[in-house]
Amino acid sequence: MDSYLDETINVYRDAALKPDVGLCCTTTPMNAFPGLEIPKIMQEMNYGCGSIVSANDLANEPNILYVGVGGGMELLQFSYFSRTENGVIGVDIVDEMLHSCADNLLEAEKLNPWFKKEFIDLRKGSALALPVADNSIDVAGQNCLFNIFKADDLKQALMEIYRVLKPGGRLVMSDPVCDQTMNDALRNDDRLRALCLTGSLTLNDYIKSITDIGFGTIEIRAKRPYRVLAPGQYPTDELLYIESVEVCAIKDPMPADGPCVFTGKAAIYYGEKEYFDDDKGHVLMPNQPLAVCDKTAGNLAALKRDDIFISNSTWFYDGGGCC
Repeated sequence: MDSYLDETINVYRDAALKPDVGLCCTTTPMNAFPGLEIPKIMQEMNYGCGSIVSANDLANEPNILYVGVGGGMELLQFSYFSRTENGVIGVDIVDEMLHSCADNLLEAEKLNPWFKKEFIDLRKGSALALPVADNSIDVAGQNCLFNIFKADDLKQALMEIYRVLKPGGRLVMSDPVCDQTMNDALRNDDRLRALCLTGSLTLNDYIKSITDIGFGTIEIRAKRPYRVLAPGQYPTDELLYIESVEVCAIKDPMPADGPCVFTGKAAIYYGEKEYFDDDKGHVLMPNQPLAVCDKTAGNLAALKRDDIFISNSTWFYDGGGCC
């Protein structure tokens, strides 16, 4: 195993044995669903950088996989929507984290009459070789894990998720991204990488790493402030600004003209006709914004019409788009 992955195991072994409240820092509130009580210990071991549990993804008690179990909070939240024995699989490579998570789930059982620990199947395993059958998962999730991986390992982790997802299945995830250049000293610091600081890709490279695996639809659901790396505190000559991004990648067939990436753009037709049809499956009704992927936004803008407005990316998308 590469040294940086060994350091990652060490960091999260320590975080399992003694909760580290400041390990990850995000302004994202924890999801509160009716009748769901999250134990304090799970909140203290909330090592993610965003919110990945959405009711819109979780209808009809799906089979769910969560990679990197942390304190078990996301497992508990996912099981709220899949209340069947072993309906949620949690995979982690760190024994101590698996043990702590199992203990925390017992605490959750005391607080939530509807919850049974049997809803969750904890498995020892690596994100690079998931102990999960092909085409068996409806929704897979990871929160502030994949940013740790270097390029080859990130590709392998994404390929593993793609393998286990059913056709049409969803990968929901949150990771830090940074659109500034990080120097080699930061990139090669194993501990800073393990702490989810210096493995951050640019957003474009992050999206490309996902679509290169074959995911045909990408939804950017949110982008939020995460951290800064300041000169004098880290080996950098400039202040680096890191954001966390929440993404859903759908195992759709890849369109012939490339993936559909939704970044929160919309098209508005304000002409005098009853509607505008681009003859490519996109119909715009007058003064009714239609969410469009970046590819469609570019194609519409290329028409150079004076009756169609294309908005900038909002970095927020919650469905209902053009594709």
